[in-house]
Amino acid sequence: MKKISMVVPCYNEEGNVKLFFEDVLNTYKDSKKYKIELIFVNDGSSDNTLNELKEISKTTDFVVKILSFSRNFGKESVLYAGLKAATGDYTVLIDADMQQPPRMTLKMAEILDADKLVDCVCYYQESRIEGKLMSKIKGMFYGLMNKVSDVKLKQGASDFRMFRKNVKEALLSLEERCRFTKGIFSWVGFNTSYLPYTPLERVNGTSKWGSYKLFKYALEGIVSFSTKPLKLATILGLVLSLLSGIYLFVVLIQKIFIGIDIPGYPTIITLILLIGGIQLFCIGIIGEYISKIYMESKKRPIYIVKEEITNDKKVK
Repeated sequence: MKKISMVVPCYNEEGNVKLFFEDVLNTYKDSKKYKIELIFVNDGSSDNTLNELKEISKTTDFVVKILSFSRNFGKESVLYAGLKAATGDYTVLIDADMQQPPRMTLKMAEILDADKLVDCVCYYQESRIEGKLMSKIKGMFYGLMNKVSDVKLKQGASDFRMFRKNVKEALLSLEERCRFTKGIFSWVGFNTSYLPYTPLERVNGTSKWGSYKLFKYALEGIVSFSTKPLKLATILGLVLSLLSGIYLFVVLIQKIFIGIDIPGYPTIITLILLIGGIQLFCIGIIGEYISKIYMESKKRPIYIVKEEITNDKKVK
């Protein structure tokens, strides 16, 4: 019998965790092939999520582990903590908001059972439930990421995936603090099978991913897996130097041979603003990379567990 570890990030999901658990129970309660280990990671929820998780752990024969953070550390930290706690033959990353029904994990497990050459099964969003503008922006991100980065991302690929122990160990071997899980999966390699799906509407609550958080996440991905923005700063500097030299040559020719007045105040102000803006843009790019070096050098823990609960009598 194979053990499946389900890593479930929870942030203010008090209205969803019991529905999630019921779906897991209905899918696997009579299974003769799989046993379930549920790893709920409470990411500093401010609602009643933790108490709901504790109630679940008391009412099931499934192994339930609850890691409750001291504050909100973000989804990337949650996934890392869940991976460290997972002990299954297969590990699956799945959200608690019911947009990714747990029953869909059964197909993933069956694919891994059937083909030993497949190391990871990942669902990608065949169609999106958000607006056209947001879908377009996300599509542009994947296109940009694949152009500037050495790793290639599957268009619409989600964190909803199941993988073998060797993949989990490879992911844990990367101990960087600034994590971008989608890129890390691509970087470690392994054979991945992709399945299309359309995420369901949230049953309760609202999405925690606003426009600002999505932009920040995208920027994190580009900076984590590409140095091309730094090269862009060098290229812009060279282009500006070349254009400045050409402009100087033109002005001198006009002054010597034509005798026109050298352009004055408006031209100077425009050039100062243009060059100053480009310089600040380049400094900003460099600053993003320096900030990542700064955070990595501190070697702070990726997360802090305030409370750890398990109903597995074999776990001390």
